[in-house]
Amino acid sequence: MTGKDIIKITLNLVVIYIVGGIILTAMYAWTSPIMYRNAVIEKEKALKELMPNAETIEKLGDWTIHDKHAEYFVCKRGGAVIGYIIQSFGKGYSSYIDTLIAVDKNFTVQSINILDHAETPGLGDEIEMDSFKNQFKGKDIGHLKVVKTETADYIEALSGATISSRAVTEDAVKNGVGFLMKRIQEGEDGESAQHE
Repeated sequence: MTGKDIIKITLNLVVIYIVGGIILTAMYAWTSPIMYRNAVIEKEKALKELMPNAETIEKLGDWTIHDKHAEYFVCKRGGAVIGYIIQSFGKGYSSYIDTLIAVDKNFTVQSINILDHAETPGLGDEIEMDSFKNQFKGKDIGHLKVVKTETADYIEALSGATISSRAVTEDAVKNGVGFLMKRIQEGEDGESAQHE
């Protein structure tokens, strides 16, 4: 192989890398707005599912938990506040568990939804099951506690997944509701809650 052949191969590789980079950049520029739009639609859908009686759901502000950016919202019907939704994170066994929590005006949990996690399949991932999530309905902040026995007053731990159960209950949900109570009660009716 001569020096001329080496230069030719090198130039061909450089051209291939440049063309490939341009194609990837163009694809990203084309798909990025679509992915953003889809993410917004999915989030709006998730919020509406948590508070189906709300006519409007408006963002009130931002907050941080475990160095993760999260948001909180006010839900209205007929112009009156009927509840709030807060996004929160809990530190699980193998991931941070991204959670949405809907509460009524008295900060009693109405429903929760797990948006994202990487907990152990067959154990920790059972936090997504309705049988676990439905336990939260009607619980106030004083009853957001995991117990390992059968209970109607608190949250029953998932068998073999106590860490994931606590991450959702005592970290994500309890801290989210606590933050929301403090922030909304600082304002007059939720409308004047300050943004962080």
